[in-house]
Amino acid sequence: MDIKVDMKFPWLDSHPWLDFDAPAILQRLGPEVWMLLGEAKSKCEHIAGVPLMPHVAQEMHRIYLTKGVQATTAIEGNTLTEQEVRKRIEQDLSLPPSKEYLGQEIDNIVTACNQLMGPEWDGPVTSGQLEALNAAVLEGLPLGESVLPGRLREHNVGVGSYRAPDVRFNHRLVDEFCAWLARSNEGVPTRLTLHYAILRAVLAHLYFVWIHPFGDGNGRTARLLEVQILLSAGVPTPAAHLLSNHYNETRSEYYRRLELASRGRDPSGFVLYAVQGFVDQLQEQLKWVRSQQLSVTWESYVYAQFRGQPSPSLQRRRALVFALSSQSEPVPKKAIRRLSPELAVAYATKTDKTISRDLNVLVDMKLVRKVKWGYQACIDNLRAFMPVVKG
Repeated sequence: MDIKVDMKFPWLDSHPWLDFDAPAILQRLGPEVWMLLGEAKSKCEHIAGVPLMPHVAQEMHRIYLTKGVQATTAIEGNTLTEQEVRKRIEQDLSLPPSKEYLGQEIDNIVTACNQLMGPEWDGPVTSGQLEALNAAVLEGLPLGESVLPGRLREHNVGVGSYRAPDVRFNHRLVDEFCAWLARSNEGVPTRLTLHYAILRAVLAHLYFVWIHPFGDGNGRTARLLEVQILLSAGVPTPAAHLLSNHYNETRSEYYRRLELASRGRDPSGFVLYAVQGFVDQLQEQLKWVRSQQLSVTWESYVYAQFRGQPSPSLQRRRALVFALSSQSEPVPKKAIRRLSPELAVAYATKTDKTISRDLNVLVDMKLVRKVKWGYQACIDNLRAFMPVVKG
């Protein structure tokens, strides 16, 4: 990341933090950031290497795409919930005309995310690609008269108290930004590729919102660029959306860190905030992955306990185990019949004594336990053989 700084940049008088001085930034990063980057690399590799059933992998992709899309639009004021965003992605959400623009914002981000997976993004980022990304973000949305989707702004803009660089420098700033991105990928040791990719993604996000090259949609475009840089470095698709989720969940701190970075001419605080959040989000994602693996292992274990026993009673008991496994709280015996449609049919002609007998058999098999408020599956028994994970 050896980048020389052109001190003739005319915008430095008003925006001295836009110096593209990567070596100076790296020198300001403390050991905590580098430790977190190592942790992020390890967790990304773990997620990428986990074998998942196809339907589980697909669900994981949907969950974290939904979270990322909802997050990046919510930061800009979109009020659709995560559940509504999921329905919109699945083309199952109808909105009244007055709110249709909220759905259009979601559609646009999903379209842009799909574009990032295309071969045209394999090489260095160009100004044309940034323009195409911004055009996708703003497609079909109500915009100000001076805003042209996918066109660099031709007027001065500001966000709150922040004033973007003078429009006279806009085209050159974007060119310098793209050149800086390309050079920052040179000479990086292979073992540190992912470390630097995460840094490059966060710094690209920061510099992009500082430059504010478009009339609207700069924040969403910056966060999409962040996703693209992570994807190009091999970060798993579900993990590439996690930074947006972090920024949304800590929105006030996100804006505060952006302001401090420009006011103090030091991006290191924003980098630490972003990388720490990325690691925290990766940890939560790994918990989800482990829970899915545990469910698959439990299902295989239960089937093994009933192998070679095809009688209706044993099929009914197996269904009861799986129904209890899906419950987070103990289930009273009187509620067993209503746990699932399959159990409702299985016990339709049976007495309560049959339910009691089935539960007792499952308790003896150590697949179900009786507790104060009812019965629960013994899925947690599998955790006895798992290592304790701290942090």
